Amino acid sequence: MNENINIAPQESKLVIYLVVAAKVIVYILLMLGFAGVLGAVCIKAVSFFKIDGILKEVVMQSSFLAGTFLAAWVLLKNWDHLPITDLGLSLKGRAKDIFWGTFVALAIYTVGFGILYGLREVEITAVHFSAYDFLLSWILMLLVALAEEIAFRGFVLGHLLTAGVNRFVALFLSSALFSLMHIFNPNFSLIAFLNILLAGILIGSTYIYTRNLWFPIALHLFWNWLQGPILGFEVSGGRLGGTLLSLELPEENIINGGAFGFEGSVLCTALMIIAIAIILKIQSRKVNQRL
Repeated sequence: MNENINIAPQESKLVIYLVVAAKVIVYILLMLGFAGVLGAVCIKAVSFFKIDGILKEVVMQSSFLAGTFLAAWVLLKNWDHLPITDLGLSLKGRAKDIFWGTFVALAIYTVGFGILYGLREVEITAVHFSAYDFLLSWILMLLVALAEEIAFRGFVLGHLLTAGVNRFVALFLSSALFSLMHIFNPNFSLIAFLNILLAGILIGSTYIYTRNLWFPIALHLFWNWLQGPILGFEVSGGRLGGTLLSLELPEENIINGGAFGFEGSVLCTALMIIAIAIILKIQSRKVNQRL
């Protein structure tokens, strides 16, 4: 009797976890399918209208965002019977989240770039400002942040939390998936995998308490925008044209991140661990104060 009583809840949990795993797999397949179809249309459009440069990247990223959003909407509506707002996109009362997400990105890159520059691990070879590139690169990074946060924090992490997975386990699993999705990026390495995993934990560190996406979106947006279009690093191994600063690395190593960008740096690792510890401490304190 006691044995059966103990097993039943475990079996029930296992079924729930398997359903969530299946849902995540279906979501990724749907997302890639929608994005692939829309991306094919966009490829024809940019070719027909002879669109290139950053504007081409904006158009292509728009198709990925649309695919991400459509896949989430289809599954939430038809499987979960929930509105798309359940992802955590409500802006009401979230101005502080946007501010702090932006601040964390600014703080990490100010400290990180300052240290690298002081150690002569990076050299600024040119400064060139283009209002057109400045604006379009910001829009591009906003589209990237929206797409990836809807997918990995809003849908994947959100469903893990709803299934009753421990919040820290859920955060780790969703962040590991987030990192694995970058595995085919140029110059990907073990340190790059670790740092993108940590970036996922950092970005999702408030979501596990608030279930709202605006801190993650703001942090993700300014993380990428500062790293690439402003400071001139590669962004997760990819290089953008028209950056504010042109950088030269005296040598590629794990201090400056090499060809993968700042996310390939052990300095980035250290700064993210510190930031994660601070944010989780603050969020935990807020929860305890409400009890």
